[in-house]
Amino acid sequence: MNSATSPTNSVRFPDLYHDALRKVVMALAYVACAALMVMVIVTSIEVVLRIFRTTMTGAYDIVRIAAGLTVAAALPYTTAIKGHVAIEFLFQKLGRRGRATLDALMRLGGMALFGLLAWGCVDYGNSLRQKGEVSTTLQLPVFWVPYLLAFSCALVVLVKVYHLTHPGK
Repeated sequence: MNSATSPTNSVRFPDLYHDALRKVVMALAYVACAALMVMVIVTSIEVVLRIFRTTMTGAYDIVRIAAGLTVAAALPYTTAIKGHVAIEFLFQKLGRRGRATLDALMRLGGMALFGLLAWGCVDYGNSLRQKGEVSTTLQLPVFWVPYLLAFSCALVVLVKVYHLTHPGK
């Protein structure tokens, strides 16, 4: 056996999947942070400008798009760290097998829901693109925002697959 095919040197698919998923989720988390900072900065500038009885052209468009980016980009990270609200009352009343079954069913249900959301967002993005929909003031194309949300929803499905196949991680 040569060193290229040695089990100690080979990289397994689950490790590649986990590493790639982690990198993409973290990259989107940084996008969410940047978009949130854009919202804070633009809103702060707008507040200061209103003291001088003026406004920033396009502030509404920028904040609206940044809000969509923040939510979309933070969703996979929140799912990965299991940061969503959970109701533990019923879960704790079940035995080990019941908890495992309920957990698996909830993850499968979440995968189905986010898969449908991804599909719906792509459909909505396509309709915005076909109509040539743009933002109100700055006239920026907005079709790509639902596409990013669709990508994030698909990523949530992949995170849930990881959690389903690696319980407790």
